[in-house]
Amino acid sequence: MKVLILLVAIAFYLLVPALVVKLCRKVSFFGKVGAILTLYFLGVLLANLFIFRIDGLGEILFPLQNAMVSLAIPLAIPMILFACDFRHWPAGKAMVALLIGLVSVFAMSALGYWIFKGHLGEEGKAIAGMAVGVYTGGTPNLASIKMMLGVKEETYVLLNTFDMLASFLYLVFLLAIGIKLIREWLPAAKERRQERRKGGKKEEDVAQTGAMAQSEDQMYRDIFTKKHFLPTLEAFGLSVLIAGVSVGLSYLITGKVNMIILILTLTTLSLGASFVPRVHTWEKSYDAGMYLVLIFSLVVASMVDIASIDMQAGLYIFLYISFIIFTSLGLQLLLGKVFKVDADTTIITSVAMINSPLFVPMIADAMKNRKIILTGITVGIIGYAVGNYLGVLLASII
Repeated sequence: MKVLILLVAIAFYLLVPALVVKLCRKVSFFGKVGAILTLYFLGVLLANLFIFRIDGLGEILFPLQNAMVSLAIPLAIPMILFACDFRHWPAGKAMVALLIGLVSVFAMSALGYWIFKGHLGEEGKAIAGMAVGVYTGGTPNLASIKMMLGVKEETYVLLNTFDMLASFLYLVFLLAIGIKLIREWLPAAKERRQERRKGGKKEEDVAQTGAMAQSEDQMYRDIFTKKHFLPTLEAFGLSVLIAGVSVGLSYLITGKVNMIILILTLTTLSLGASFVPRVHTWEKSYDAGMYLVLIFSLVVASMVDIASIDMQAGLYIFLYISFIIFTSLGLQLLLGKVFKVDADTTIITSVAMINSPLFVPMIADAMKNRKIILTGITVGIIGYAVGNYLGVLLASII
């Protein structure tokens, strides 16, 4: 029975994203919502109506879910980056956006602490430090700062749980209305200005070929045709090789999977491969990579158990980290206006820091701006590197 359940679950996770993509093409409402957001809601409903309602089902599925989440993005990032042209990446603009993001998270974490300190308990200082670490870097920083500051397990679990919930709500906000609102406030990127002047025809589409030149409606089509199947299989094989080398290097250096080393190696090797002419003949590499992101979205959403969240005990922790997430975004928008950082760079910088580089491809795709992916991943890597320092610094200052 256990084997049958796992086989059904694998088929479900692999095939349902394809059905959702088709649904988004056929029904205008779902087309506006988008495949990723639809899969998020579907996954949460599935988890809380079935998986966590049936005794023992969650325990059976968790190892599979954890494995799929761990594999999907490391395999997706190379395939996505293969299709991108990074020869004209605006590094200077990205660094300005990164500095604005770091200042915003640090400042709002400090301000939020003084607002909520009476409700955060004796470990409030440590909570503030962990919050800075996780929202400039990621979960590895959260765990590292927890160890450095000697935080209790209960506090760590509460913060980690509510971080997942608040970060999920942040993604929903961006996908639903946030991207549109931010684009109204901040200046458009150069490519979007060119698109407007040319009446909707993107200049970048003229300069690029293959996956980067296709329209959104063409995505995921014809992957299994004779023309595209073998090249896509080649892209997948190279992605597996790069992921394997990245994991191996991480183990060689640290004895474990270190997210900084893993993502840095993935990005570097994939970026190098993107300059190989043959790689640009893999026209469906980006599509296949994004399909893995869709699978990731469904699986990670189906791991959220709303009923297990102790809302009373963690209410003020949730309010505190929600305050950091949304007010830091607000400060980024104000500073972005002052320093003339475009909307897409600001959004992808915020996502890379708040949610981690793993979520960059899905937001870049939602913005229909794939050229922004390297900026987001690079910002996220630097965030991983400085997150521990900034977290401990804030805790020490407090």
